Amino acid sequence: MKLNTSIRKRFRVSNKVKKVASKDRFRLCISRSSKNISAQIIDDINKVTLLSASSVEKDIKSGDKVNKTELSKIVATKLAKKAQEKKITKIYFDRGIYRYHGRVKVFAETLRENGMEF
Repeated sequence: MKLNTSIRKRFRVSNKVKKVASKDRFRLCISRSSKNISAQIIDDINKVTLLSASSVEKDIKSGDKVNKTELSKIVATKLAKKAQEKKITKIYFDRGIYRYHGRVKVFAETLRENGMEF
């Protein structure tokens, strides 16, 4: 089966992160669309999603209308609070096919401000 460029890029980035993964760190996988953004923290050893946050959740959608970068900040702070409750501070950032700029960069910087290490 022949894979297109975006699928190959996603596999390449994710597999690099998975190879260096250790037992004390989990993987933060980010996904965005033209309007929304979502992220989840995944335990690759047990193949389980530990927690997730998305901009389509009711409590985030019911708030004031904000632009997409502000929405990324809101989702990142919510994910960081959930991670602190489960005592997760060290993660690997899996950006997937997205470049590290714009909403993805704002998301990562907000997580760092809220105590996450990667």
